[in-house]
Amino acid sequence: MKLTLSWLKDHLDTDASLDAIVEALTRIGLEVEGVEDPSARLTGFTVARVLTAERHPQADKLQVLSVDAGDGPLQVVCGAPNARAGLIGVFGRPGAEVPANGMVLKVAAIRGVESNGMMCSTRELELGDDHDGIIELPADAPVGTAFADYAGLSDPVIDISITPNRQDCMGVRGIARDLAAAGVGMLKPLAVEAVAGEGPGPDVRTDDAAGCPAFYAQSVRGLTNGAAPEWMARRLRAVGQKPISTLVDITNYVSIDLGRPLHVYDAATLSGGLVARKARGGEQVLALNGRTYTLDETMTVIADAQKVHDIGGIMGGEESGVSGSTTDVVIECAFFDPETIARTGQKLALTSDARQRFERGVDPAFLDDGLAIATRLVLDLCGGTASRVTRSGEPPLAPRAHAYDPARSETLGGLAIPADRQRAILESLGFTVANDWQVTVPTWRRDIDGPADLVEEVIRIEGLDKVPSTPLPRPAGVAVPTATPEQRIERRVRRAAAARGMDEAVTWSFIPEEQAAAFGGAPWRVANPISELLKVMRPSLLPGLLSAAERNLRQGADGVRLFEIGRRYLDDKGAPKERATLGVVLAGDRRPRGWRAGKATPFDAFDAKAEALALLAAAGAPIDNLQVMGEAGAAFHPGRSGTLRLGPKTVLAAFGAVHPAILKAFDLSGAVVAVELYLDAIPAKRGAGFMRAAYAPPALQPVRRDFAFLVPEAVTAEALTRAVKGADKVAIVRARVFDVFTGTNVAEGHKSVAVEIVLQPGEKSFTDADLKAISDKVVAAAAKQGAQLRG
Repeated sequence: MKLTLSWLKDHLDTDASLDAIVEALTRIGLEVEGVEDPSARLTGFTVARVLTAERHPQADKLQVLSVDAGDGPLQVVCGAPNARAGLIGVFGRPGAEVPANGMVLKVAAIRGVESNGMMCSTRELELGDDHDGIIELPADAPVGTAFADYAGLSDPVIDISITPNRQDCMGVRGIARDLAAAGVGMLKPLAVEAVAGEGPGPDVRTDDAAGCPAFYAQSVRGLTNGAAPEWMARRLRAVGQKPISTLVDITNYVSIDLGRPLHVYDAATLSGGLVARKARGGEQVLALNGRTYTLDETMTVIADAQKVHDIGGIMGGEESGVSGSTTDVVIECAFFDPETIARTGQKLALTSDARQRFERGVDPAFLDDGLAIATRLVLDLCGGTASRVTRSGEPPLAPRAHAYDPARSETLGGLAIPADRQRAILESLGFTVANDWQVTVPTWRRDIDGPADLVEEVIRIEGLDKVPSTPLPRPAGVAVPTATPEQRIERRVRRAAAARGMDEAVTWSFIPEEQAAAFGGAPWRVANPISELLKVMRPSLLPGLLSAAERNLRQGADGVRLFEIGRRYLDDKGAPKERATLGVVLAGDRRPRGWRAGKATPFDAFDAKAEALALLAAAGAPIDNLQVMGEAGAAFHPGRSGTLRLGPKTVLAAFGAVHPAILKAFDLSGAVVAVELYLDAIPAKRGAGFMRAAYAPPALQPVRRDFAFLVPEAVTAEALTRAVKGADKVAIVRARVFDVFTGTNVAEGHKSVAVEIVLQPGEKSFTDADLKAISDKVVAAAAKQGAQLRG
């Protein structure tokens, strides 16, 4: 919701500064997303008079102007056909930045003639689409004045994030009411001049009491529809609305000003009266956005005797829209059921400013006044004669009251506020407070549903910043841990990943369909996606991490180390299944170049494997029992990836280099490796209490022995080390490969693999005979894998 400061002051009598207003808005729960000063982009543009205009000596379509911008004549080359002596326009000085294209003006020679700036068109200043000539200002425009000041463009624009429950603040007046209640000023009375009208009102009725309980309308005949007055067009442009015509701009203005959407029909395009009814299945309407929508029986529409003209409360039809030739109109002011509007908008995937207001709930008591205000604006700006008002149906005006206890502001809200102050706050917001504290809710506050909501109103106006921070009572003794085993695993791996130098990312759980397709497809689609690009649930955490890595690398990062803990969404016999997962993406340089390190070192599949093992160890997985196998999945490079498994079926992790096709799809290049840890596949440990076992280091020093084996190339290092370690499971505590060699003195089809084993004596040291016996067992176990001890 955007509004200008001057627009706000139409409803709020205040001397508060812009900073004070912004601070107050945030304090009372209306979050300010930003404040824009439109005059900042017009710095350097001033009102100027063209003193003389002569033909350019080297170009027929250019003129050499002498321009006075308040500090003496300057020479300017201009190609506008309307440039002439005596014209007053807008001059951009050297150093000014043109809003439309970002070009910085400077002194330059154009066809051999020096030009000191430029005379500007409407489009160049982003004030409209006109580019046929330079701006022409009235003859009394003060030369030398900053154009932003002259044009009233020094009005700050405040952008407020309105939460769905605050339908009353979808209009400038509602925001002003909140500020007045907060003591920032006084709410001005709303001037409503009734329009009695002459002759019968338009033929309108509602046959859909559920979807459109009330349908009010008034006709205006003999009007002239042209461009809206500058004050209205300027305000609409400031808040992001494009001025179209006076009639359309009036409806947009009233919607933003008072939160009351309206619609105007060209009476000449209608066949008979208008009726609010349910659509018939298959009916279609060409909407004002140029798209045709097919309707169903649940949707409320406005139709005449022949066709549908309006998707009720959401968007009007193009065929009955007003134009420059419109002379007779029907002004619609109706109340639409919020739930019906929301369902219709979701089904049609159609959003509009009207829908945003109606689905939140507009004020049902504001139909007569809203129609009167709009009709008066039409008469004042377009002329014509108004009819009487036609009213069909009844808006839902049943009073709503709640019993309230002022003591609840402290017991529920944590802030003690005197009862008289609470009464004043509620009354300033439009509530009626009886002596027995029965509080009647104003018609524009659909969100108030009980005493807790009244407490919220009192607390936010008094100031959320005043609520003291009060610690919860803690029972004596040590608290019993409440985290589940799954939560404890996630905490451990999160700490371990961060400790290993990775940054945690949080990405969307829903992703574009084409990204999901690259990972085997997504079985689950979002019924009501917030964006066309976020319509399926992710089958893997890697798409989000790869997208984040691409953004970081594109911004100049040398190396990216990201991890995320979240859920994958898979299919489990036709039902959605959430799988707890940790994803890791390493991209770019593992080690930057340096005078000692030499060239930069990229990540490789072994880095991914190391991270997978370290994180599985942190999670408590039995990493000594894991097997390295293939089939990491289509997302990984088939020759540079693998899986870590407990047995042939239980996959705990997939790791390796990302497949080149995936890298291309995510606009990535270079070395990118990834890991997915399937946290829900890690076997649970047996309960052993909350105390760790006491650390008991061995009493005797370990013994290390090295063996070099000649091994067939097909034998993996894992198979060899597993066999070696199993030769004596009591004495051998660790076995690892420390060297692999092929080439000279190694038979073809073989490789030399050097293995270090660590022997841990128990109650007594090893004798030479003990070591000889263990060595023989190691050689024998290796021989079963086809390995021979090298001489």
